[in-house]
Amino acid sequence: MFNIDNWANPEYFYILLVIPLLIVWYWFKNSTNNAELRYSGLQTFSEIKPSPKTWLIHSLFALRMLALGLLIIALARPQSISTKQNVHIEGIDIVMTIDVSGSMLAQDFKPDRLEAAKEVANDFIARRPNDRVSLVIFSGEAFTQVPLTTDHTMISNIFEEVKSGMIEDGTAIGDGLATSVSRLKDSDAISKVIILITDGVNNSGSVDPLSAAEMANMFGIRVYTIGIGSMGMAPYPVQTPYGIQMQQMEVQIDEELLQKIASMTGGRYFRADNNQKLKEIYKEIDTLEKSKIDIQEFRKKHEAYLPFALLALVLFSLEIVLRYLVFRRFP
Repeated sequence: MFNIDNWANPEYFYILLVIPLLIVWYWFKNSTNNAELRYSGLQTFSEIKPSPKTWLIHSLFALRMLALGLLIIALARPQSISTKQNVHIEGIDIVMTIDVSGSMLAQDFKPDRLEAAKEVANDFIARRPNDRVSLVIFSGEAFTQVPLTTDHTMISNIFEEVKSGMIEDGTAIGDGLATSVSRLKDSDAISKVIILITDGVNNSGSVDPLSAAEMANMFGIRVYTIGIGSMGMAPYPVQTPYGIQMQQMEVQIDEELLQKIASMTGGRYFRADNNQKLKEIYKEIDTLEKSKIDIQEFRKKHEAYLPFALLALVLFSLEIVLRYLVFRRFP
């Protein structure tokens, strides 16, 4: 009944200051307003006890003050507010496209390029609970490891199983990109993104990388490309008659191709030459690709002055009835 969230005219509360003044006035008025009767002695009235009406008559003033207070509250227009929110979350569909060729075992990253890429990609996915994510791996050929899903725990478990040597060696950037496009082309997400990470030069596969980029652009898919590898030389594990030994080999990344792919699709190209730089790149992509959240708030105000006004009317009416029927004064 008295669930109040707001007051439309709170300035009316200043009128309540009148009530204490009226109480003081009433007290002074009645403290000297006693009936007088001249008589030679008071013995005759000594046995007469005051009637309850003598005290109850003050209840008329109390009722009037209560009614006045309630009327002022009603004038201040108390209101209750009902609020409703519609929250609409639109995640982004993301395909993580990772090179698993033998060169990804280079140890210029710790413990190596592939493990560093997996770790950072996993952290990236964990920060985006509203997005659907797919995993595509490529080397000499490409295939989908995980289709689009919001089950990020499952993706994390699959990441653990991704190893170099799972498929024929080579670097088929075009095939990896085309496979990723096929995962997103029918998506109705507000934003479709491919994050492609590689450390080499396209040297195998049946799809031209730029043709795959044109397909991505046609379907409104942005491609962020990441070239992973230190500048110059990097230590690679090489099988020799004496076991696996580390040899310094030149880092070859087709940065021009990766830049063209990103530019054609509205994405960006990044170069990561150490673990920290790779983490910073994924943080930047995370900032660029934020899920859309629409919050519509509906607020409806309900006037709550009526109960106060009705109660004030009841008290005024009760005071009038008592004044003229119970406490009626005779001249």
